[in-house]
Amino acid sequence: MENRKKLGFGLMRLPLKDASDNTSIDYDLLCLMADRFISEGFSYFDTAAPYHKGKSEEAFRECVAKRHPREAYTLADKLSIFMVEKAEDIPKFFDSQLERCGVEYFDYYLLHAMSDERLKKCEDLGAFDFVKRMKEEGRIRKAGFSFHDKPEILEKILERHPEADFVQLQINYMDWEAPDVESRRCYEICRAHGKPVVVMEPVKGGLLADIPEEAKRLLEEELPSASPASWAIRYAASLDNVFMVLSGMSDMSQMEDNLSFMKDLKILNDKEKALVERVAKLIKERERISCTACRYCTDGCPKSIPIPDIFKLVNKVSMYGENRLKAAKDSYEQAVKDRGKASDCIACGQCEGQCPQHLGIIDGLKEAAKLFE
Repeated sequence: MENRKKLGFGLMRLPLKDASDNTSIDYDLLCLMADRFISEGFSYFDTAAPYHKGKSEEAFRECVAKRHPREAYTLADKLSIFMVEKAEDIPKFFDSQLERCGVEYFDYYLLHAMSDERLKKCEDLGAFDFVKRMKEEGRIRKAGFSFHDKPEILEKILERHPEADFVQLQINYMDWEAPDVESRRCYEICRAHGKPVVVMEPVKGGLLADIPEEAKRLLEEELPSASPASWAIRYAASLDNVFMVLSGMSDMSQMEDNLSFMKDLKILNDKEKALVERVAKLIKERERISCTACRYCTDGCPKSIPIPDIFKLVNKVSMYGENRLKAAKDSYEQAVKDRGKASDCIACGQCEGQCPQHLGIIDGLKEAAKLFE
């Protein structure tokens, strides 16, 4: 990959005129932010058809493509295979993206959110072959995929499709060793296959921008003027095999903060790496339920309660604070939709008998019911 500044503008959390309407993008503010981004020598923008219910690509066209020369920016978009039903739909989908973005080619194009299931669908519908043809025609410059699954599946994809130019991974200091994400293992697999990495979620959906006070104090003692978000983004950008770190910037203050430390990136030194690891450990210690999401507990649950999903939300509130409760409640409603709620537990105990961690699952569900219901 060519050298460039490592900060990418993720167009998934754009500024809004109405916080309750995800499509009410503030074009005036976005234009100012895009101009500021480009003026500091940054160029990478990342979008996808599902972002902002289909309006993110159009916002890019109006705020960037129509207002800046093509050489001023690089654009990444995605083939969201979950939005496509038949092989013949793929060319139409691709052409519509070029039109919505206002460009004739994509600098980077990704198969979106790959998993084992989506790998099969992409192969069945000829998505890999289509992307290869678009590269040959010059309508795609670099092709890769974003990934959300286990390391074994990443290995499988790269073995079957070594033609991928790069991989986009979720990497942040909390997910580096997390059993449900395994960022480190995924990163090391990409290195072993010689694939450069784009990082998504370096701030873990905003969680690492607003960390517990004791964790924040540790970072401020080292660098008083540095934001918690800056530590998280620098952590990801300091990895050798990372060529781009995406940040979803929703206002000018986030933009200015990111530019302040990324325009002249200072790689984390050994002392700073140790400090970030200490912060991660401190946040992890606030975890209430040591669930590894093995899901042995769910197989025989008579109420079909998604126990690991619920416990993950309990831990999010515990680790990152009560200010996360509203978002966690919303996620809880989605997690238990068409399944059992925490309060549906009949205390039969089969889950506790299956749990390798010997967790008090019944009491944990009672706690979750009080928290979320």
